Amino acid sequence: METSVQLEQTGPRSKDHGRDLAIEGGKQFQRFKRLNRVLHIIMIISFMSLALTGMTLKFSYTGWAVFLSRLFGGFESAGYIHRVAAVFMIGIFIVHIVDLVRMKRQLYGTWRALLFGPDSMLFNKKDLHDLVGNIKWFLGKGPRPQYGRWTYWEKFDYFAVFWGIAIIGSTGLMLWFPEFFTQLIPGWFINVATIIHSDEALLAVGFIFTVHFFNTHLRPEKFPMDIVIFTGQMSLEELKRDKPAEHDALVKSGRLEENLLDPYPPIVIRAVRIFGWCALALGFSIVIWIIYAMLFAYR
Repeated sequence: METSVQLEQTGPRSKDHGRDLAIEGGKQFQRFKRLNRVLHIIMIISFMSLALTGMTLKFSYTGWAVFLSRLFGGFESAGYIHRVAAVFMIGIFIVHIVDLVRMKRQLYGTWRALLFGPDSMLFNKKDLHDLVGNIKWFLGKGPRPQYGRWTYWEKFDYFAVFWGIAIIGSTGLMLWFPEFFTQLIPGWFINVATIIHSDEALLAVGFIFTVHFFNTHLRPEKFPMDIVIFTGQMSLEELKRDKPAEHDALVKSGRLEENLLDPYPPIVIRAVRIFGWCALALGFSIVIWIIYAMLFAYR
């Protein structure tokens, strides 16, 4: 009765308000399509494999690296696993580029619309304003920025993959096929490639398992874990709080309801969280092992 009276008192807006209540009652916003989720899961597995085997080879003189190498079947086997994981990483990168071409043809029409539209992953002036606004918000000097579909730190994480594929991937191929590449470049460059590959990989592992983990999972509003990349869905409350500009744009264009889905059953969410916790625990463990090696056993 009380709800009915309240809806009647809203006058002409009562119908829309009732529809909003129905939407918020059960549906969730689809943020990521299935392909994006599958690619990210494969990326997690391949990156974890690369990190474990790569750091085992880099710090082979430590006790923890020797222990891990035995789990892999030896240091030589760890090298084979490392290369297989690298193939998967390069493969998902290629699939993503192909998907971008598909999106350009089917959804955007032109590269300009894809690269410079409101949902672009390229940095723009708004990202700079959001960065400054976020610093002010941290210091209590202003309101929280009105983020759109992508935040500046999400864009940074996205292009970090491009940087990693270019630098770590190219030097890794040089080390994998030195006979071929030394026909094109001086032999001494293989030594340079070894240093670049090792140090850039160390930087990537350190960044992913600290900064990226914090931005994604350990922020107060997401702690202890954000599972949207696995389910592809988020509640409307989260959308309004985390991406208010995107929410308002969807409502204004009338496209919000077409992106609403039923939530996953609890058993799926539990499975997702188990996978997520395993990845988090493994990532933090690698960081601890690296810190130990750098402080007490570095050669």
